Amino acid sequence: MSSFAVSIDVRIYERGHKKEIIFKAFEELEQGETMELINDHDPRPLYQQFIVNFPEHFEWKYLEQGPEIWRIGITKK
Repeated sequence: MSSFAVSIDVRIYERGHKKEIIFKAFEELEQGETMELINDHDPRPLYQQFIVNFPEHFEWKYLEQGPEIWRIGITKK
């Protein structure tokens, strides 16, 4: 059983739709729930957008840092 409320492998989505999918999934989380994000590169720009869009309402934790797969746990506060 996974400890994640949702797991999103953004590698399968087209470039223009990734952020929309990620933000929608985050907004649907209950407080204290964690989503897993899987990507093929460091999503550092996305982290900056989380700071702007959800200041102080999330925790970002690297679970795996490349070189081929990057996994991040994003918890809603």
